[in-house]
Amino acid sequence: MTDWTEKYRPSSLSELRGNDKARKNLRKWADTWDEHRTAAILYGPPGIGKTSAAHALAADVGWPTIELNASDSRTKDVIERVAGEAAKSGTLTGGSGGRRLVIMDEADNIHGNADRGGSRAVTSLVKEANQPMVLIANEFYDMSNTLRNACEDIEFRSVSKRSILPVLRDVCRKEGVEFESEALEQIAAMNSGDLRGAVNDLQALAEGRERLVAEDVVTGERDTTTGIFEYLDTVLKEAGPREALEGSYDVDETPDDLINWIEDNVPKEYHGEELAVAYGFLSKADRWLGRVRATQNYSFWRYAGDNMTAGVAAARREPKGGWTRYGPPSYWSKLGRSRGTREKRDYIARKIAETNGVSMGTARRELMPHLAVMTHHCKNRELTVAMAARYELDTQHVAFVTGSGESTKKVQSIVEEAQKLCEAQAAEGTGGAFVPDDGRSGDEPESEESKGETAGETSTSTGDGGDNETADDKTTDDEGEESREEHTKRQQESGDDQAGLSDFF
Repeated sequence: MTDWTEKYRPSSLSELRGNDKARKNLRKWADTWDEHRTAAILYGPPGIGKTSAAHALAADVGWPTIELNASDSRTKDVIERVAGEAAKSGTLTGGSGGRRLVIMDEADNIHGNADRGGSRAVTSLVKEANQPMVLIANEFYDMSNTLRNACEDIEFRSVSKRSILPVLRDVCRKEGVEFESEALEQIAAMNSGDLRGAVNDLQALAEGRERLVAEDVVTGERDTTTGIFEYLDTVLKEAGPREALEGSYDVDETPDDLINWIEDNVPKEYHGEELAVAYGFLSKADRWLGRVRATQNYSFWRYAGDNMTAGVAAARREPKGGWTRYGPPSYWSKLGRSRGTREKRDYIARKIAETNGVSMGTARRELMPHLAVMTHHCKNRELTVAMAARYELDTQHVAFVTGSGESTKKVQSIVEEAQKLCEAQAAEGTGGAFVPDDGRSGDEPESEESKGETAGETSTSTGDGGDNETADDKTTDDEGEESREEHTKRQQESGDDQAGLSDFF
């Protein structure tokens, strides 16, 4: 069965219902694109026609479209390969003036490091694009400030009931479905400005019927999203296990977020034994979520959901009532406060992983704790210098590992020493390629006296055929032996061999 929302998608901006101001601004943006050459962000609640408006605009101005769902393909590589090629090159076979419209849906679902550079890639792309780009978003402020400032924003608002009704009437007439006006009014009212949802409900209710009446809408009304605070009252105060589980289906939160909401707020209602039992179920749910992350098998979500909802509700031993001041998970604020610390930790772990050929997890869990003990407060200065040189650490990273103050003279001097050590090791690594064996620089000419000395040495070493060892020869060998020992000792004293780190790794 054909989806009516696609079948009756507007083919022109003039056919779009509601949002007159947004439609005018979008058309103005397209008409003046050669002057400003900036991308546009269409934002507003879901189901109000943002994506339809972008496609309708493309049809009006004659631009072919390329669409990328940022939620599904949002890594830096994918964005640059798919959207980047489209945004930076024109089309030779169609479009107005070789233009094409790049539409990126769900652009607010890209979040920095979690998407492996996707957010930075989009920001860079909109600044460098040679083609018109439209980003579609539900939440404008979920996008980075840099991305928002690089684009022109156009707000789409919820479609009024008065604008939804004509659309429903037109669809019914085209599909040959008779209707009572009251039935369509109820469908428009219960969707709260969501035009797409209203058309979907109409299709579901009209299927198999020749006439749609008000009673059909009442019995077929679909569930609406439940707010998180309302659901916390349900699971902690009111519902039994089954009702708590079924109620979670209507909450617009992922299992990872829902467990944080419940975990932080359950102590506000539960006490003693019921609190202990509730936390027992939450711990089981957390183990299932960990299994999901480890295996990417999302079927395990159901077991996590059973424990965090039905289990917590079953732990309640007495009736609850009154008003409770619920709050967002403290875990989120902790993440925000610890962001700088986590970035330092991950930088150091990445350097260790790259240098030692291990995973970042191994570097964080196994190597960094040992380094912290070995270099605590920089007491083992030689080893601390060698560590800073080996992993190219600056003052903030040395301070992080050693527990010393970042601005202390000791840490700063260690970093300076480490930089000198790196330079010395780099010079040694050339193997004397840029310095002659006699110790002169490469551009210094060899004197006649030097040539004579060299010839004399050659004659002396070969004059007796090498059969008899003289006392002088033996003395020279002994001095050479001592010279090598002194050289090795100087290397160890300067930290060149990095004995501590070598033994450890």
